[in-house]
Amino acid sequence: MAMPYDFLAGRLKLNHQTGRLEIECNASGAGFVVATTEFSLDEIGDLVYPNPGFMQLIVQGLEKFDDQPLCVFQVTSFKCGGFALGMSTNHVLFDGLSFKIFLENLASQAFDDKPLAIIPCNDRHLLAARSPPQVTFPHPELLKLKLPIGEEDAPPVFDCKQDDLDFKIFSLNPNDISHLKEKAKIGGTKSTTKITGFNVVTAHVWRCKALSCVDENNRDRESMVLYAVNIRPRLKPPLPSSYCGNAVLSAYASAKCWELEDEPFSKVVDMVADGAARMSDEYARSAIDWGEVYKGFPNGEFLISSWWRLGFDEVVYPWGKPRYSCPVVYHRKDIILLFPDIGGASSNGVNVLVALPSKEMEKFQTLFHKYLT
Repeated sequence: MAMPYDFLAGRLKLNHQTGRLEIECNASGAGFVVATTEFSLDEIGDLVYPNPGFMQLIVQGLEKFDDQPLCVFQVTSFKCGGFALGMSTNHVLFDGLSFKIFLENLASQAFDDKPLAIIPCNDRHLLAARSPPQVTFPHPELLKLKLPIGEEDAPPVFDCKQDDLDFKIFSLNPNDISHLKEKAKIGGTKSTTKITGFNVVTAHVWRCKALSCVDENNRDRESMVLYAVNIRPRLKPPLPSSYCGNAVLSAYASAKCWELEDEPFSKVVDMVADGAARMSDEYARSAIDWGEVYKGFPNGEFLISSWWRLGFDEVVYPWGKPRYSCPVVYHRKDIILLFPDIGGASSNGVNVLVALPSKEMEKFQTLFHKYLT
């Protein structure tokens, strides 16, 4: 594991010439913590429920380091003999797909005689901006960053401010998702629209989130939802499927709230599908070049972050598959999480974690069930 993943032991540094954050592969080390608990796994409750106590199963930073490791592991042993492997990583290291490959390789090395499951492709020059950069599309999904970095007056678009939020998990079982797919067919989607589980769930959640706003002029407000698209197969030539890094970009769909309320569900699904279809090779290269020029942030009302089909709990270790694998989350109004039930993506259901102020949550919950009928 040491050679393909030596960058995990590096540190994040600012390149003052380019204004970019870069990984310095200086072998400063990753973090490793060993912990024990007097509880058994059965005693800690529902593993799917985002219990704030699960934060004790990870370490976000280590005080002994002057500069924080990019990756920290914590192994917590339970009295029943089970254990939790908590990993805290900086997002500069991996996107979801490359982290899944990392887990498969980590699992392979726990066996006595197995090679790496997949050799990662670490050539990040494959996603370098063109020289000179060529921004060939408008990018309303991105917002210019004020420079110099770290001295901007306004917080980033997805601010870390903790509001007084209620949070709920809304579960969609396979029948619910099938119902949404059938509902999308009724109004007549475009011939190019793929009526997938992700597209219908995203359209459903977007509609509820946008219309839950309690502002008086909400119907005329523009709502934009962001969601990640894997660009590996969309580039020309395609990136290797084993590419290690962040090979996702933010797709977007935007509409007036009155459109989301009055138009048939099929049109909302069309808009979500169009957002992903927009991500061609040239559009992706334009977005990368835009980032080189403007050093910006994602710009939307909220982001849907999907762990639904990443398959972290499908990784086979010598002692078997994980009982469950999920993000340890804190509640954010501007990020809605999709994550699988126990049984992983094969269960075909999905959980939707939403955090909103109480009045907006009441409205979101009403709309969520209303639009399922």
